[in-house]
Amino acid sequence: MTTGGVTSLELREEISEGLLPETIQINDRSWEERTGMPAVAEANVTEETIFNEGNLHLAQAQTSRKGFCAVRYGLALILQLCNFTIYTQQLNMSIAIPAMVNHTTASSPPNTSTDRPSTDSQSERNGTLMEFTALGPVYDWSPEIQGIILSSLNYGAFLAPICNGYVAGIFGAKRVVGAGLFISSVLTIFIPLVAGTGVALLIVIRVVQGIAQVMVTTGQYSIWVKWAPPLERSQLITIAASGALLGSFTVFAVGGLLCQTIGWPYTFYIFGGVGCICCLLWFPLVYDDPTSHPFISTGEKEYIVCALADQDSSPGWSLPIKAMIKSLPLWAILVFYFCHNWPFYIMMAYTPTYINSVLQASLTDSGIVSALPFISGFICIILGGLLADFLLSRKILRLITIRKLFTAIGALLPSMLMVSLYWVRSSASTTVAFLILSPGLSSLCDSGALVNILDIAPRYTGFLKGLSQVFAHTAGAISPTVSGFFLNQYAELGWRHVFLLSAAINVSGLIFYLIFGKADIQDWAKEQTVTHF
Repeated sequence: MTTGGVTSLELREEISEGLLPETIQINDRSWEERTGMPAVAEANVTEETIFNEGNLHLAQAQTSRKGFCAVRYGLALILQLCNFTIYTQQLNMSIAIPAMVNHTTASSPPNTSTDRPSTDSQSERNGTLMEFTALGPVYDWSPEIQGIILSSLNYGAFLAPICNGYVAGIFGAKRVVGAGLFISSVLTIFIPLVAGTGVALLIVIRVVQGIAQVMVTTGQYSIWVKWAPPLERSQLITIAASGALLGSFTVFAVGGLLCQTIGWPYTFYIFGGVGCICCLLWFPLVYDDPTSHPFISTGEKEYIVCALADQDSSPGWSLPIKAMIKSLPLWAILVFYFCHNWPFYIMMAYTPTYINSVLQASLTDSGIVSALPFISGFICIILGGLLADFLLSRKILRLITIRKLFTAIGALLPSMLMVSLYWVRSSASTTVAFLILSPGLSSLCDSGALVNILDIAPRYTGFLKGLSQVFAHTAGAISPTVSGFFLNQYAELGWRHVFLLSAAINVSGLIFYLIFGKADIQDWAKEQTVTHF
């Protein structure tokens, strides 16, 4: 049957795609079953009524879908601020610790290898560190103690993401994310005071702070299960995730200046204070789902609910553990998380050192140069999300093709640039250009494999995002240690070994994902399953 040239099948397809969000019943399933909202009317609406009001509903849907002033985009900006805050609090110790320590303290015993760095090179590095003016307390921490303090943030990050992701899916991501942000911000403000009481308490505070930060980075994905329509999922998540790159840029660019001008304690006071202000925005403005939001328009609410109606995104109280273990698409994502974060953590940890030692830049200059790559990443992660959703909404490429294409570009090109760094080290401009381009290209993976969990198992997004963070933090714990071993054993070839190994691991993860990656909801994620071992 047709009405005005529009077939009943076409109307059903438009509604299933979220283009007609009106509260109607067009099949055997009621509005309440499809959306979880109370049914306003049980009467079926005829096709003639649909045709008469179709243009209005379509216009409202298109406005809700494309309006960047919508509530869901405001939520993305608030989460962007949250990620900005968390990453400034993660990295402020890295930029502040050169000003916190007494550099006359005896360093670790020299390596007995014949390839160890020369004494002159080491003296230059110590001289560079002395550029920081001691405008705060100075501590006699050995390099070993400094390493423990810096890495202690990840000590609680191995198992915490799993628990946090599951709790966020059950009890509400708003509470979990908000609590994590508040705890991390308050502890950041107290770090200057705690540092004076002893190393042990400082390490404990850092461990707790790391767990709180994982609550933010993991729990926020449970929010997008209820807020992100499939056609906008990439751009909304990448807008929020771009705050991490913006925060990394800010702390590298501004942190050194703060330490030199007003003292290193203010790097903790300022960024901790920003986090507390962010909490004042988070709790009154953020809601777990659009149906409970008091300020959202009816059109936007209906558009989001209709777009997600065919997707079972309600969190499960039980986990299909055995099915997850046997799921190759899930393993493809987890393996890629590990492989992708291997070079990421190396660049985060060693970019200032590489610029300082290879390009012979001062510590202040190396901090500024180290901040530049995050600007390219910030821009590309947003553009990548917009492009991915454009290709999907126009049906130019299938969803799985988009995920694999963006993942391939985001893994192959940065790997090539990383390997090339060793052979272009004589050119400062080329080295800086490669360092700036690499994070920008790598950020395309945020529209690929890194968001793929929402595609294959929206029901268990909180738990699986936490599980993926375990793989990411494992790579972050291992890769700097392995890199340090290479740099300690091979003075001349150390960087080459670091870059080659990182590229090989990154490409290996890409190959595994290209073979086994999927984008459709898996059978084990469609219904609750109780599994007993």
